[in-house]
Amino acid sequence: MSKYWSKLVSELKPYIPGEQPGNKPGEQQVIKLNTNENPYPPSPAVAEVLRHFDIDQLRQYPDPESRDLIAALAAYYHLDANQVFVGNGSDEVLAHAFQAFFKQDDALLFADISYSFYPVYCGLYQIDYRQVALDQAFQIDFDGYRNANGGIILANPNAPTGIALELAAIRQLLADNPESVVLIDEAYVDFGADSACQLIPEFPNLLVVQTFSKSRNLAGIRLGFALGQSELIEGLQRVKNSFNSYPVDSLTNAIGLAALADESYFQQCCQRIIASRESLGRELESLGFEVYPSSSNFVFVSHPEKAAETLYLELKSAGILVRYFNQARIDNCLRITIGSEGECDALLAALKKILR
Repeated sequence: MSKYWSKLVSELKPYIPGEQPGNKPGEQQVIKLNTNENPYPPSPAVAEVLRHFDIDQLRQYPDPESRDLIAALAAYYHLDANQVFVGNGSDEVLAHAFQAFFKQDDALLFADISYSFYPVYCGLYQIDYRQVALDQAFQIDFDGYRNANGGIILANPNAPTGIALELAAIRQLLADNPESVVLIDEAYVDFGADSACQLIPEFPNLLVVQTFSKSRNLAGIRLGFALGQSELIEGLQRVKNSFNSYPVDSLTNAIGLAALADESYFQQCCQRIIASRESLGRELESLGFEVYPSSSNFVFVSHPEKAAETLYLELKSAGILVRYFNQARIDNCLRITIGSEGECDALLAALKKILR
């Protein structure tokens, strides 16, 4: 702790991301199945952007409104341009939403097992919050969201469990909370869940947040967006323009446009990951794992005879990283990203050896 820190900074508990190994030449090449990155390269259209990008653009500020990208996203999701907001990754978009909507008299509500950035933002922005326990099957208990609140945020599919909500349940949640902003965090929605964006015309209190990191194969750039009625988007714009009026750089805008336009490649990669997820789940079940239903690009598993922490450490020794959460209720579970077919085979071979 530094004497120069403010009281707020000294009390923060920052988010801890998954391990990022260097994979330096000559060292053991680590298989990363711990941060939910897409195992396949970005669209070939992105490679074309990188080959032909006019470097002279980098001496000038980017379009502060990202108008071309917003227009493309609006067309893709059948919305108006004033119903779309873009930022440097969905985490930045979420941060703006916390500032814009959730500092209220009543507590913000979210699940006790979910994206661990939510309580971090509450600490940073001094937002009162209450976590609503998932049930024993790690499903959302909607009765817990019918109390007075200053907003609701739910990841769909949830992380780290991968379990998705039905659209009818989201519709009812919105109807039950007309005075609160309900934010649906859809980082993994393209791997098998129904997006709530189709409910935007019905509900002025709905904000949907998505990212280019997962299903668009672009975690290496930071690009995310929000969809909602214009009043909510204007709130995000007010926060953004009080913080950073040029959020998305010119190269990222061009990459985002190219990735969004290549629908065929996008669908191909998503379907390939879904097929690998189903195959890996069956193989893990044959090894004795309990595999929770997943609509994401990862599986959430536990083994009745082998502690999750032990499995995590033994896999790490074998050069395979998975995510272990030393957290109540899920400290005997692992989250395993769906890798390439070869990476999944290597994982299964290592697990067979460990369990033998």
